[in-house]
Amino acid sequence: MPASRRPRRGRLTAIAAATAAAALTAGLTTGCDAVDKALDCVQTADAIADHVTALQQAVENAANDPSQADASLDSIEKSLGQIGDKTDDADVDQAVDHLRQAVANVRTAIDDGDRTPDVTPVTAAAGELTKVCTS
Repeated sequence: MPASRRPRRGRLTAIAAATAAAALTAGLTTGCDAVDKALDCVQTADAIADHVTALQQAVENAANDPSQADASLDSIEKSLGQIGDKTDDADVDQAVDHLRQAVANVRTAIDDGDRTPDVTPVTAAAGELTKVCTS
C-alpha cells in the first residue's frame, strides 16, 4: 500500500505545484496590468497638463485667435476619453468627471462670448487628476 500512495502523493504534489504556478502567474499578470494602467494614467495626465497649458495660452491670446481655445478644449476632452476608457479607479473617475465639468464650463463661457474665461477650475481639476494618478 505505501507504493500506491507514492504515485498519488506525486500527483498531488504536481497538482499543487501547477496550481501555485498558475496563481503566481495570475498575480504577476494582474500586477503588470495595474502598473500599465498607472503608467497610462500618468502619461495621459501629463498630456492633459500640456493641453491645459495650451488652453491658458489660448485664452490669453483669445483676441488674436479664439479658435485656439476650442482646439485646446477638444484636446483635453479627447485625453479624458482615453483615460476614462483605461481605468476603473473611482478616484481617477471622479477627477476625470471634475475636469470634464470644468472644461464644459469654460466651453460654455466661450460660447456665451466670454473671450477670457476663468480657466482656474480646469487647472485645479487637472492638478487633482495628476495627483490621483501619481499616488
